[in-house]
Amino acid sequence: MTIKLSKELKVGVVFVIALSVLIWGLMYLKGLEIFQPKKVVYAVYDRVNGLVAANPVTIKGMNVGQVKKMYFSKKEVGKIVVELIITQDYPIPKNSVAKIFSSGLISSKEVEIVLGDSKDVLKDGDTLQALTESSLTDEVTRQLIPLKVKAEGLISSIDTVANLVKELLNKRTRDNLVMAVQNINTVTGNLASISATMDTLVGRERTRLGNIISNVESISKNLKQNNENISNILTNFSNLSDSLAKARIPATINKVNSALEDINLVLDKISKGQGNMSLLLNDRKLYDEVAKAATDLNLLLEDIKANPSRYIKIKVF
Repeated sequence: MTIKLSKELKVGVVFVIALSVLIWGLMYLKGLEIFQPKKVVYAVYDRVNGLVAANPVTIKGMNVGQVKKMYFSKKEVGKIVVELIITQDYPIPKNSVAKIFSSGLISSKEVEIVLGDSKDVLKDGDTLQALTESSLTDEVTRQLIPLKVKAEGLISSIDTVANLVKELLNKRTRDNLVMAVQNINTVTGNLASISATMDTLVGRERTRLGNIISNVESISKNLKQNNENISNILTNFSNLSDSLAKARIPATINKVNSALEDINLVLDKISKGQGNMSLLLNDRKLYDEVAKAATDLNLLLEDIKANPSRYIKIKVF
């Protein structure tokens, strides 16, 4: 007995089969196989940083599922519930963490399950601990905020310094700076002239300088060779100093001073007319008589010299 199918039934059967194949193909491309065992777990986040449905779920870099859907929590205001489908039959510790991160600079977000150390295994319907890793933009922003603050402070300092410099560099200060530069140029020119003069002088007096240096070396050599004699001389000076110290020179000088005082006393008495010496020196009459006696004595001596026979008689036997 032959069953004849109507044309409409054939078209309906083909459409159902094609639709089933299409759905299975889409699920397969998404990594979800219809007849593959799977479990659904949850994670609650404060923010998801661009995570969308169908993003992969990985463990140590290996794809073990995907994000099914996301929605705001009805129990906790502001919290986002992410529903994760785990397609791999892998024992996941119950205290594992579902971390949202970027797998590259421009790649999409992923959920990585960081395995914990609990002996209890995650079951269907359990909730994982949630963690959101900072994006590159957030990290760059976090790093740039302190730099921004420092840059603003630096710009403010530079502005203050610029104002101070502007106030300091008035016309008078600029004129003084120009004058100082001119003075420096003059001093530099003078130093160059002095250097040239010194070079000329040294070149002209090179021979004399050589002789002076040779003489200094000769003197140094002589001093070195006569070191022993110089030591002896210094020793003699030391002995002489000791001898002078023992000579009681201060006592001798005191005695001389005492003798000079006595002489001054005698001279004072003579000047005042006291004593025989004073009478002899100050009596005019006595002086005249002594002078007359000296004159008579000279006349007598001359007469004896001229007429010795008058005073000396010689008898010859």
